[in-house]
Amino acid sequence: MELEIEKILSQMTLEEKASLCSGADFWHTKAIERLGLPAVMVTDGPHGLRKQEGESDHLGLNESVRAVCYPSGAGLASSFDTNLIRQLGEVLGETAAGEGVHTLLGPAVNIKRSPLCGRNFEYLSEDPWLAGEMAAAYVQGVQSRGVGTSVKHFAANNQESNRMSVSAEVSERALREVYLVPFEKTVRQAQPWTVMCAYNRINGTYCCENEWLLDQVLREEWGFDGIVMTDWGAMNDRCRALKAGLELEMPASGGENDKRIVERVKNGLLDEAVLDEAVRRLLRWIARGNDPKAPAPTYDRQAQHEFARQAAGQTAVLLKNEGVLPLKQGASLAFIGGFAKKPRYQGGGSSHINSVKVTNALESCASLARIRYAEGFSVDSDQADGEKLQEAVAAAREAECAVIFAGLPDAYESEGYDRTHLELPACQNELIEAVAAVQPNTVVVLHNGSPITMPWLDKVAAVLEMYLGGEAVGEAEADLLFGAVNPSGRLAETFPLRLEDTPSFLNFPGNGKRVFYGEDVYVGYRWYDARKMEVFFPFGYGLSYTSFAYTDIALDCDRLDAQKKEITVKVKVKNTGARSGREVVQLYVRPQDHTDRPVQELKGFAKVELAPGEEREVLFHLDCRSFELYDERLHKWILPAGKYEIGVGPHSRSLPLRAVIEAEWRGSRLIDDTTTLGEVLDSGRHVAAIDAVAKALGVSDDAGTGEGLGAGTDQMMRELMRGLPLRRLVTFGGMTHEQIQDMIVDLVFG
Repeated sequence: MELEIEKILSQMTLEEKASLCSGADFWHTKAIERLGLPAVMVTDGPHGLRKQEGESDHLGLNESVRAVCYPSGAGLASSFDTNLIRQLGEVLGETAAGEGVHTLLGPAVNIKRSPLCGRNFEYLSEDPWLAGEMAAAYVQGVQSRGVGTSVKHFAANNQESNRMSVSAEVSERALREVYLVPFEKTVRQAQPWTVMCAYNRINGTYCCENEWLLDQVLREEWGFDGIVMTDWGAMNDRCRALKAGLELEMPASGGENDKRIVERVKNGLLDEAVLDEAVRRLLRWIARGNDPKAPAPTYDRQAQHEFARQAAGQTAVLLKNEGVLPLKQGASLAFIGGFAKKPRYQGGGSSHINSVKVTNALESCASLARIRYAEGFSVDSDQADGEKLQEAVAAAREAECAVIFAGLPDAYESEGYDRTHLELPACQNELIEAVAAVQPNTVVVLHNGSPITMPWLDKVAAVLEMYLGGEAVGEAEADLLFGAVNPSGRLAETFPLRLEDTPSFLNFPGNGKRVFYGEDVYVGYRWYDARKMEVFFPFGYGLSYTSFAYTDIALDCDRLDAQKKEITVKVKVKNTGARSGREVVQLYVRPQDHTDRPVQELKGFAKVELAPGEEREVLFHLDCRSFELYDERLHKWILPAGKYEIGVGPHSRSLPLRAVIEAEWRGSRLIDDTTTLGEVLDSGRHVAAIDAVAKALGVSDDAGTGEGLGAGTDQMMRELMRGLPLRRLVTFGGMTHEQIQDMIVDLVFG
């Protein structure tokens, strides 16, 4: 829409400026009719439009307009398909525009630090690179239709327990390498119109008033040009937040915080220029939206439902298959479990959609096979029902195959609280065991928003993870089970064997006031790989009804240096099976010469569709950031010198193609008198001085080479010498303070 921003700003009273900085009600900003400034509407929408026209609330308790519900974030990320998620964004943008919505509140990109987080069904991944790529595609799709997005929740909002006040105690390195990455990638690649700040504190400071987070990092470093709004009710100190770079408080504060802004400006405690800049940004954001007077775009709900079916088919992950899937049409089947009739297809809370229609597997598969249904267990109870269980066992015994529709009840995971364990309800585990004992062809279809343990895994023939597949989940299950669609989803999170194995087990969810991120950068598969731990299913894992072969990895160079700042990786992938299928080709970077780094990190993926026998070359482009780490002492990204292995394959623990590239050091070095002699040795400098120190300490050395530090007579002395800070060379190396300072200057500037 057209707005004369500077003219409007110049005509606004102090009170009008302050009023624009908070909502008019639950979902609208304030209008200023005398200046022609309209109110605009924001609404929830990560996987479907939740527009409330009547009584409003933030937790999905009151009804919203009818809309199509798509798979939730956990499933969408498992598609590993940026084209699919961009298309979803376009569809949601069209729907929002048709409903007069200015900005959709999403996507939710918080890292899955623990599988217990009650909102994990809405979040994308445990991996920051994947989450960022998927979120950027979503934002590009929505905003291509003239509707804004609000990337949330910024930042380190990784639990529901005490989320409105808890302080996430986390290192700057972990923030930079893990928790901020999805936001950074989305901002740099897609420029979302808004970012939503989280409820929690980071290292003691509320996100809404964290100047380092909102101004220095988000705006100055990343170039964000939109507005920052609060999560609903996340405001702490309104004027402090305004100074830190937060423009919009949502929802309405009843005018209380508007008055505080006015009072602070009048008494000189808040510079009106700060308020003016916030209002200027708000006016630019409002002007970005579609003209509210223009005819509303139309959209086809039935076409959107068909897209929801397609999306659910692409997000499902086949976890196990011992030849039982796909099912044969006309077969005698037992469908067991209430989720076959009434599937759990979305999570609870602010993303809850009033769905247009919901399909179930029982009806969707009715024409494809001879099906006997048994309820088997109650979805609202942990206790087994003996009569229902025996009925299910009898049906399974008489069928050619039993398909059990299991999963987590609504009460097990939701916004507002965290899970306490990883188990299915006991009655479901008992039923699966009993059915598998009489029917070797037992398939388990899962409806859940986050990982579960599977004590029965080795007793069933197949497991299909549907996550929370949206309103068309029943039709998608029919497509997948009978082979009309070949499963192509891959896990965007690790399924651990036990809760005790998880990275944050000792530090989740904290003591109510603080939560310590003791695992640091070792989140998700980074933790399990570093500890060489067995898991149920690793990150990136998923099966297909066909097979793929990887060959011919090639790099366009063997070294990254000042001249060569990007490399291209080529691999060939071939469908070696009898069915068409989609393969997710994954690339990981593995540092070979450095400690205190993850074993490997995902830095590229591509989803390719191949016909039987078809082969395709897949390209990846890696820049220096793909190899860098964040140095907390320097507060910047650096590229340590050394060798890096590029691994390519179908998942994080199957990388059949490998190649090595060497990197030259890039970035400043922090050198002072606490720098160790080993660090100097690794730089290849001051060999003569090092030899003199070695001889003074009695460490054997081959004249003038410095090799005595790596070979010689006494391991203890060699390691002791490597660990000596430069300041200690006065005592142990016979050097003067002036000589040490000269060495430091040369190492920094030489």
